[in-house]
Amino acid sequence: MAEEFSKSVENGVHLSKRIYFGKDRAVAPPKPITSMYKTASSSYLPESVMCYAVINDPGIVDNPDIPSYQPHVHGRCDPPALIPLQMNGISVEADCYLDQTAFVTVKGEWRVHCVMGSRSCDCRIAVPMGEQGSILGVDVELPRKSYCTKLVTMDDVSETETVAKIEDGCFLKPHIFTLTIPQVDGGTNISITIRWSQKLLYCNGQLTLDVPFSFPDFVTPAGKKISKREKIQLNVNSGPGTEVMCKTTSHPLKERQRQAGKLGFFYEADVLNWSSSNFVFSYTVSSSHTHGSVFLQSPPLLDSDQREMFCCTLFPGDQQCRKVFRKEVVFVVDISGSMKGKPIEDTKQALCTALSKLDSQDLFSIIAFNSEKYLFSSSLELATKKAIENATQWIGTNFIAGGGTNILNPLTQAMEMFSYTKQHIPIIFLVTDGAVEDERHICDVLKSHLMQNKMICPRLYTFGIGLFCNHYFLRMLAIMSRGHYNAAYDVDSIEVHMEQLFSRASSIILANIAFENLDGLEEFEVFPSPVPDLSSEGPLVLSGRYRGVFPEMLKAKGVLADLSNFSLDLKAVQAKDIPLDKVLARHQVELLTAQAWLTENKDLEKKIAQTSIQNAIISEYTRMIWIETERGKVVTESTSKRKVSTASKKIEEPQVQKKILLQNLGVGFGDYSATAENIPPGIAEIKPETAEILAKAASNCCGKMCDICCCMCCVRTCSKMNDQCAIVMTQFLGAMACLGCFACCELCCAGSD
Repeated sequence: MAEEFSKSVENGVHLSKRIYFGKDRAVAPPKPITSMYKTASSSYLPESVMCYAVINDPGIVDNPDIPSYQPHVHGRCDPPALIPLQMNGISVEADCYLDQTAFVTVKGEWRVHCVMGSRSCDCRIAVPMGEQGSILGVDVELPRKSYCTKLVTMDDVSETETVAKIEDGCFLKPHIFTLTIPQVDGGTNISITIRWSQKLLYCNGQLTLDVPFSFPDFVTPAGKKISKREKIQLNVNSGPGTEVMCKTTSHPLKERQRQAGKLGFFYEADVLNWSSSNFVFSYTVSSSHTHGSVFLQSPPLLDSDQREMFCCTLFPGDQQCRKVFRKEVVFVVDISGSMKGKPIEDTKQALCTALSKLDSQDLFSIIAFNSEKYLFSSSLELATKKAIENATQWIGTNFIAGGGTNILNPLTQAMEMFSYTKQHIPIIFLVTDGAVEDERHICDVLKSHLMQNKMICPRLYTFGIGLFCNHYFLRMLAIMSRGHYNAAYDVDSIEVHMEQLFSRASSIILANIAFENLDGLEEFEVFPSPVPDLSSEGPLVLSGRYRGVFPEMLKAKGVLADLSNFSLDLKAVQAKDIPLDKVLARHQVELLTAQAWLTENKDLEKKIAQTSIQNAIISEYTRMIWIETERGKVVTESTSKRKVSTASKKIEEPQVQKKILLQNLGVGFGDYSATAENIPPGIAEIKPETAEILAKAASNCCGKMCDICCCMCCVRTCSKMNDQCAIVMTQFLGAMACLGCFACCELCCAGSD
């Protein structure tokens, strides 16, 4: 889908050369893409919020203000060309909270500069988001209409609502959300407001906000006198009792606020060309030692859960010489048939990189699995240079994609290989791209192993590839074992995310974390539970609900890498100006969804849906709808009384709403059939337009006749024909029809003499 989108934009840029802008200038061609970033699938993908005109008929492309002679164009664009619309203004507001989440609001104005004033076209919005971005909402204002997104429960989805096409509201890539505005007239100004949340990046004690804000030259308005103003507003709130220090920024920000734990910046300028780089801001919450904080807040009035809220953050600090746990690592890697090609090659590369980073005192082994399992060694080996070289050669020889998927046997084998000594922390690094039917049984098996009262139980660091595996199953395995989970929904990001996960597993500095001083609480619920280990690669964020009086000092305890006990007093403070419910919503929705999948608890599913709707967070139990509101016409009503005076007042007719149901935007709970058929990740079944048309036709009064004449298998087969085959088939059937006519004439005219 991304490659098709990129090709459509490339065609749209070429098609926009037809537009004449008078004596000002024509649309500037895009800058040549450097070889570092030039790929077939990403050359024209958006690097900032963009809006495109969807052109099916190239004949409508023209300047709506200055009509010009355009040579006639035969045919239609298939797939439709996407012409980037010119942008007249852009502003960004980013709010960073508790050193973990940023809420970004982008407001922009675009003009349909490439379509005749008498014609109209669809317009497509593309929203690239930052790290682990989650779309929160889109609002569009047109002269006579407005659009907005809204989340509803499955029960609220009306059968009469129109269902949007896949491309009209979907994720082009895991971080790029697209949405279509239907039928916008040429020359119209489109005002768009987009909201999303994203994660702050953490590295060596420094937090970084990276907002997509890089615009190509060809969205700059053609007129030289058109003002171009861009704005950036940034607010940082790390909570009371913290000290924030600014490090670097990509744009010239002006400081507007500085308080304890708070920073405020603003940037506004008239520019000749739009920003060509992302908005990047880095800062630190100074402390050289492991530290943390606890924030308390009462729930909103409309919250379905009226228990008090809390958020606990633990930071590793910026000490460079801290000691990490020694490791016993078993890499359990899926080599089924669906991993063929780029997935298995990137996995091999990431695994070899992980092996090279093992300490010489660590122990390791490798289990490759499909329908069978293949062991590098039946016991753990020291990570010597020779052993790593042998393992690298073994990977190159044995990592050949083929066969089915069986996770339980290799996972059980890995658990039996650990020595469970106090000196090492046992870690299973599980990589898969498929879903299996015994996933709940696997969770039960893991739970039985974890209940064997060992000082340090095995940690599962799980990694999912693509959308066919059950990411909530993998997340649940990590939660139960104090491990962590990561994913590469896009096969192009396998290496990066897998190396991030292994770096976290390799840098554990505090294990077996628990809390004390909770005797005064009537009820205490923490997410996730049990508490994961603290790594030097990033902060640990916990959240939850409670009833009762929260202690003034919460004591956190754990075990350090030298097996000594560690304790830390965390002061609890009220977070009055932080929307704690919104900051923690996505974290809790993901964890609760994994729990709901495991327990199949319907009440928990309803709770997740309510949290999702209250905080506009996409979930598996809600759907997003696209609401079109047509403003009523303003009419003038005249009234007269006894012919003395006549007054008139303006009355606006009622507004008309139309609801469009978008495709399911959740990641789902895995696809067993795709796993069984070894379909590679990233390949989705595309529903042919012909099949859709005939399926709709089958529902009308002629449906029975359609069912008699042709079955859906025949429809699907015919719809997958290429153009050449269709032409040959049409000519053949036409010839057969002519022969049938001749035969009919011969029978009718025989003996007429």
